[in-house]
Amino acid sequence: MNDQAVRAALQRHWDASDASDFEREHDIYATDAVLDYPQSGERIRGRHNIQQSRTVQPNKKRFAIRRILGGGDLWITEYILTYDDRPSYVVSIMEFRDGLVVHETQYFAERFDPSPSRAHLVERIDETSPR
Repeated sequence: MNDQAVRAALQRHWDASDASDFEREHDIYATDAVLDYPQSGERIRGRHNIQQSRTVQPNKKRFAIRRILGGGDLWITEYILTYDDRPSYVVSIMEFRDGLVVHETQYFAERFDPSPSRAHLVERIDETSPR
């Protein structure tokens, strides 16, 4: 699978995620895929279990993709995941084999207030637009 095809598959995946289309969202995963959440210490094995873990999630969620970077078998998506109107900043690292995700690691970060000590050095980021 070439890079253009992977990028299109990723876009379909994130669009399906945003639409809560749990079938289409998980088409990108190999049957034996592994999903890691390092911050909670969780590992989910298998496409079926990954899909079930997301299906039972009770929160209303939205995905805003900031950028997708990668090539070959390694792709990174930076996005804002909003659960019940509360944004989290997420980095998803996906490893592909034969055109399917075999391993994904997701890192989550909560928003924090800017430091007054550097206020004169920064500009505010428009979170609604891609990078």
